[in-house]
Amino acid sequence: MTLDERSIIAAVRRGDTAAFASLVEAYQGPVFNLAYRLTGSRQDAEDLTQEAFLKAFASLDGFREDRRFFSWLFTIALNLTRNHLKKNRRGVGEAAGPPDGRNVEDRAADGEAEGAEELLVRRSELDRLDAALAVLPLEQREAVVLRYYQGLPFEEVAEIAGVSSGAARMRVQRALESLRKIMAESEDEQA
Repeated sequence: MTLDERSIIAAVRRGDTAAFASLVEAYQGPVFNLAYRLTGSRQDAEDLTQEAFLKAFASLDGFREDRRFFSWLFTIALNLTRNHLKKNRRGVGEAAGPPDGRNVEDRAADGEAEGAEELLVRRSELDRLDAALAVLPLEQREAVVLRYYQGLPFEEVAEIAGVSSGAARMRVQRALESLRKIMAESEDEQA
């Protein structure tokens, strides 16, 4: 979907508040996924997603047009999530399941995998990865989620996280090294 963020923002600023719905529709999935991957809680992610859009809408007059709306929105969502985690003094909780809400059996029944066993093995690996991700320091977890779960380039990860591009690369590199070590230890424990 091609989204003309600038035209939509201009329309909202002119009073067409309904135009903001197209931004919500386009970005609520990625914002939810970011919050979910950082908190591990579906309820917290839903609340943080709603709060991020409300804050973005209320602050739209302060939006600088030299930035992408997506990056600006993600910065808002990331800061809200950081504050939420600090306030609640916890990292990622136990994930209730995949962010799309469909479990392994539902996917297999819908024919989305060649076999249920293959899907269960993949789900087990993803659960191990989520558990490993949960023990990373928050700044590394953020960098991995932005880079690999959201597929953002390092420059955008840096902009959203409020660090230099080099620092974003370093956070991702350190996180990947830690994840490899944690996953290897986990594999040794299972053997």
